Amino acid sequence: MSAPEPTPPQSSLPETAARFGTDVLTDAVARACDIKAVTGGAPSAPAVPEPPALLVPEPPEPPELPTPSVPAQAGAPAPEADLDRILRGPTGLGTAGLRLSLREEPQPAELPATTEPSAAEGKPIPGLYHHPVPEPDPVRVEEISRRIKSWALDEVSLYPDDWEEQFDGFSVGRYMVGCHPDAPTIDHLMIATRLMVAENAVDDCYCEDHGGSPVGLGERLLLAHTALDPLYTTREYQPQWAESLYSDAPRRAYRSAMEYLLQAASPAQADRFRHDMARLHLGYLAEASWAQEDRVPEVWEYLAMRQFNNFRPCPTITDTVGGYELPADLHARPDMQKVIALAGNATTIVNDLYSYTKELDAPGRHLNLPVVIAEREGLSDRDAYLKSVEVHNDLMHDFETEAAALAADCPLPNVQRFLRGVAAWVDGNHHWHRTNTYRYSLPDFW
Repeated sequence: MSAPEPTPPQSSLPETAARFGTDVLTDAVARACDIKAVTGGAPSAPAVPEPPALLVPEPPEPPELPTPSVPAQAGAPAPEADLDRILRGPTGLGTAGLRLSLREEPQPAELPATTEPSAAEGKPIPGLYHHPVPEPDPVRVEEISRRIKSWALDEVSLYPDDWEEQFDGFSVGRYMVGCHPDAPTIDHLMIATRLMVAENAVDDCYCEDHGGSPVGLGERLLLAHTALDPLYTTREYQPQWAESLYSDAPRRAYRSAMEYLLQAASPAQADRFRHDMARLHLGYLAEASWAQEDRVPEVWEYLAMRQFNNFRPCPTITDTVGGYELPADLHARPDMQKVIALAGNATTIVNDLYSYTKELDAPGRHLNLPVVIAEREGLSDRDAYLKSVEVHNDLMHDFETEAAALAADCPLPNVQRFLRGVAAWVDGNHHWHRTNTYRYSLPDFW
């Protein structure tokens, strides 16, 4: 008999944040629904202009590559008892305020009707700590979806015809609208959307689904990174580099998406994004080295890799997409960097959990947290998956605790808004994973 699906607990943050009037992260539904409460009013920002065209050769047509198979469910039902440990919550110093009063018998949360998933929308992973949010604005979703497809086809020739279903199934419009509820215009949302699509093109074409390989990955990533962090060389060799930016779909996408970002971002915002993309590429290389060695890393090593190969570049630009700037000295604070890192870590484990069956169904061995825990700690697939849920929950609680402490210590309006923006990204990221049943299905572990 299947175990009942426990309702995700809601957070209870330290009182210090409340004294400063921040209430950071405590009401995810209100955050997403009421932008005025989050931002103090919609920011005024001009629409982002189109970037100038570069005088370089037209891009070639990308090669046709095989389409990956549709994910299938895996695993087998198991008793209810093992779910109890997921609901125990974090332990250790400073975590008492995060405990729920009724962990053994969680009560259903009162949420707006719009947050209840239908069967077609998928259900959240049982026991996963998260904040349900309403559906993203359908008008914005439709317009973003139209524009991003036009960009992908007409501006950068991102994919051949037989990839169209997968591109549509990714639902990137819903993803970005849900993650950036305070974006003032469609143009600002498109900044994040292009970058997200470009990053996925690099991951798919260089690393994974569409012909990616660990062999030679370092060279490919380095040359692609010059589309974000331009090469300054002699006049003799500069034109060859400029032409190389059109040599494949990932580089075309990186170049174009970065040009749009530069129309809206300050130099400091652009440079911080380049830094986080370098972190991402370093994480890709670590994972590639394990694939070449056919080695499963220790759990702590895998988590170290995931702090680099994760979603960090996305929430780090939340102020650019929101039409304002968190000054460089505030963004660089160690406590702010810790909050951003924890947000990236937690959201990436969400990806590990929701994509688990998709990766099991793909050729070869894909490393994700449940696979690594099962191998290194000698657990069954099911127990390793449930322990991975615990790891995610601990990271989420740490993220919220650190964000509340920072909000209390630095009660500046732009800091408060940035923290809320990062939290909205965390919530929107889970919502997209949970509802994207085209890509993801849950294992039958409950």
